[in-house]
Amino acid sequence: MKALVIIPAFNEGVKLEETARRIRESFSGRADSVAIDVMIVDDGSTDADIQRVSEKFHFFLIRNPEQKGVGYSIRRAYEYGCAKDYDILITMAGNNKDEPRELNRLMEPIVKDEADFVQGSRYLPGGNFGNMPAYRLLATRFLHPWIFSFISGKRITDSTNGFRAVRASVLRDRRLRLDPSWLDHYELEPYLFCQAIRMGYRVTEVPVSKVYPDKKLGYSKMRPFVDWWSILRPLFFLWFRSKK
Repeated sequence: MKALVIIPAFNEGVKLEETARRIRESFSGRADSVAIDVMIVDDGSTDADIQRVSEKFHFFLIRNPEQKGVGYSIRRAYEYGCAKDYDILITMAGNNKDEPRELNRLMEPIVKDEADFVQGSRYLPGGNFGNMPAYRLLATRFLHPWIFSFISGKRITDSTNGFRAVRASVLRDRRLRLDPSWLDHYELEPYLFCQAIRMGYRVTEVPVSKVYPDKKLGYSKMRPFVDWWSILRPLFFLWFRSKK
């Protein structure tokens, strides 16, 4: 089997280089049945770090000519991965929040044919969420998972974590309809997760780490209210559509 690790990034600077370094270190001495490639998707960055990092660590690079959104970037990488016959597509943050040594943990249920979609959860026993701001803890541990679980019909502990693995055959399912432009930003990830459950794919969670960087480096590029609504909107869309 072969897997593609997808890193969407926009002006991540030193955080992206540290992410790349830790990924490369996690491959050192690795003997496994899954061959892993890494792709950075540049969402119209205005700095020169992404080109330099991709060349330094020999990662694939695709670039959006202008900032289009994280959902748009992930969709482009999914399309590439499916076209190149990768078996597993993994997404992880480019801002050094995720732990590359946990990649095998995400892939294992798919490799063993026990799951089609594996969601990383920082809230399962064995997971870690570091020094997360209190308001984000409230939203990501309680509010969003409760709404997500109610609408998807499956109890989920961490519905907003982008550190996840999906079998390529799931992404080839035309019923998903990942192409609408309204999924270009933060909507795509919860939409895909919820749809995978509702369409009957085998979905499981595994414990992972999500450690926030020093505050001076910035917690997130998410905008209050506007982007919070973006991760809730697809759930309400799916709920109301199913009631029609």
